[in-house]
Amino acid sequence: MKATITLLPGDGIGPEVIEQSAKLLQTVASRFGHDFTFNEAMIGGIAIDKTGNPLPDETLRLGEQSDAILMGAVGLPKYDAAPIRPEQGLLKIRKHFGLFANLRPVKAYPVLADFAPLKAHLLEGVDMLFVRELTGGIYFGERQEQGDGNSAYDTELYTVPEVERVAHVAFRAAALRRKKVTSVDKANVLAAMRLWRKTVVKVHEDYNDITLEHVLVDSCAMHLLTRPASFDVLVASNMFGDILSDEASVLAGSLGMLPSASLGDGRFGLYEPVHGSAPDIAGQGKANPIGTILSAAMLLRYSLALETEAQAIENAVEAALATGARTADIAGGGPWLSTSEFAQEVITRL
Repeated sequence: MKATITLLPGDGIGPEVIEQSAKLLQTVASRFGHDFTFNEAMIGGIAIDKTGNPLPDETLRLGEQSDAILMGAVGLPKYDAAPIRPEQGLLKIRKHFGLFANLRPVKAYPVLADFAPLKAHLLEGVDMLFVRELTGGIYFGERQEQGDGNSAYDTELYTVPEVERVAHVAFRAAALRRKKVTSVDKANVLAAMRLWRKTVVKVHEDYNDITLEHVLVDSCAMHLLTRPASFDVLVASNMFGDILSDEASVLAGSLGMLPSASLGDGRFGLYEPVHGSAPDIAGQGKANPIGTILSAAMLLRYSLALETEAQAIENAVEAALATGARTADIAGGGPWLSTSEFAQEVITRL
């Protein structure tokens, strides 16, 4: 297979984890007989520094010519209070490509149970997939800070088509897993969430073999810590999905472990680790590349339909962890491998 992949290293530790994941993808291409072409472009703080724009036109152009995008992370402390922020580039690129569904798998690895805040028996069988609506809701609704500085508002707005399309993604994903969908809302209080629940119920009529349950967001937050193994696929609004998937990330032992995929109607997608740019450890070789490596596996699975290759990467990560290979964040004070050394352990096991 021939494919073009745009790399967006971004800020902080982004360039480090992208460099290693690109090496991994090149290894996959070589060993499985594919031809991957890589283009690199800017997004985030580095793009503001160089062009004044967190998402330059050239980045969009290269993305449009690609089969998929693999991104590192965006964000720099110096822009925290600036009118133009690195994160604006991320919101814009999602909107530009119509990437309305964010998939975040969360899996607990037995060998890393000591790094999770829950007792080991609660982590047994934890393997869930968050499907987060990505281009609607309160993050994109009308907002205003009042001139007197004493009040402000943000608007939670959803339409039936927006909820329908992300619900279909969730049910299709559940059909390939354990056939259960948990829809998260706050329908007892919010009108937008009553529309959400009603629409998910309607979409469920097309998936009679899938079990559907509705859980209020506050109850879901509690259940993620008391019975996390009971979840299969969770579908949630933009804000609720953002918060809950970050909460669930600790079940894997470290935020650095988690990948994500942002998808639209077709095969094109943007893939990135869940973690941020971590500028405090940038350039020190301490970054955990697993989240980006597993994001590359998702790229192979969803955008290139290369399931065997995706599973090979995931198996190689598990094999590396099983032999005791650790990055600084999951070493527990013991010996640890640098970003490039851990990536090489994964490459060796492909």
